[in-house]
Amino acid sequence: MTRLFRFLLPLLALIAAPAHAERIKDLGTFQGVRPNQLTGYGIVVGLAGTGDDSIEYTVQGMKGVVSRFGLTLPAGVNPALKNAAAVLVTADLPAFSKPGQRLDVTVSALGKAKSLRGGTLIMTAMRGADNEIYAMAQGNLAVGGLGVSGADGSQVSVNIPSAGRIPEGATVERAVATGFDTAPSLTFNLSEADLTTALRVADGINKTFGDRRARAVDAVSVAIDATPGAEERILMMGMIENIEVTPADAPARVIVNARTGTVVINGAVKIHPAAVAHGKLTVSVNESPRVVQPAPFSQGQTAVEQSSSISIDEQKKPMVNFKGGASLADIVKAVNAIGASPADMVAILEALKQAGAMKAELVVL
Repeated sequence: MTRLFRFLLPLLALIAAPAHAERIKDLGTFQGVRPNQLTGYGIVVGLAGTGDDSIEYTVQGMKGVVSRFGLTLPAGVNPALKNAAAVLVTADLPAFSKPGQRLDVTVSALGKAKSLRGGTLIMTAMRGADNEIYAMAQGNLAVGGLGVSGADGSQVSVNIPSAGRIPEGATVERAVATGFDTAPSLTFNLSEADLTTALRVADGINKTFGDRRARAVDAVSVAIDATPGAEERILMMGMIENIEVTPADAPARVIVNARTGTVVINGAVKIHPAAVAHGKLTVSVNESPRVVQPAPFSQGQTAVEQSSSISIDEQKKPMVNFKGGASLADIVKAVNAIGASPADMVAILEALKQAGAMKAELVVL
């Protein structure tokens, strides 16, 4: 390993970082080297009357807790558990975690509990997707929310008092086998699928090590030949992560959030020759009813006479001519010149795409 490191270190020093280069570790992850989700069902005790009360599954959970200590509640006895609550406990088990390491856990109320403030989580088994136990959780909750209720039913809540965290509240009991040290090859998966980026990552690895050990399998995966053994592979993975490559430019894309009116246009969007005219028509209807009195000693009656006035205001905006190859700056400048709102901008972009003048993907959130 020492000889390999001494041979490859000068190669890394000779690699010049291109403009806008990114480290490979920021573009994706190695297959199998990932966190795993853990979940557990537990009971929180010590609450100040803000628990689940007499919910059946909370009672069953409490019976399971006390049964660990040889205590059996009489049949038909369902205690009112205002000071206890059924909860779900979640955590992420990082890659390469070893028994004895600590994890942060999140505790969330499952039933009618109003607040978990001041509660203590009883020892809870944390299971993975294979239903095996990988950690045990227990501890006092840190709750950032606050909930207060009055006798008349009025309530005031600050943040979310029915969920909290236990820093380092779980202990790892079993390691997850990644298999990275025995697999025939390593696989690096990009976060975003792109054929050009996958080819550049493989090329960057091959140039660094001076061989053809890396090859792009598809738009996401890059397969890397590696000798068996955890020590050699860890060294190689660490060096690969710090290689800098220039990712491919993002495809032309316009993102529209229809709920907030936010429009985001990336720099790859280009406009072909087109002319855009935008105007605003405002119609106002004013109602001014007036009371009409009859003449003295006549047979007439007091009545309300309607009086309406309608006005039309049309703001004329100049037609904007987009020259071929207009950039993002040109688009923004032209849209600001005609005074278009975000909603109007969406209509203009949709019209440009329908007219074939904008070759970009239009994504509506």
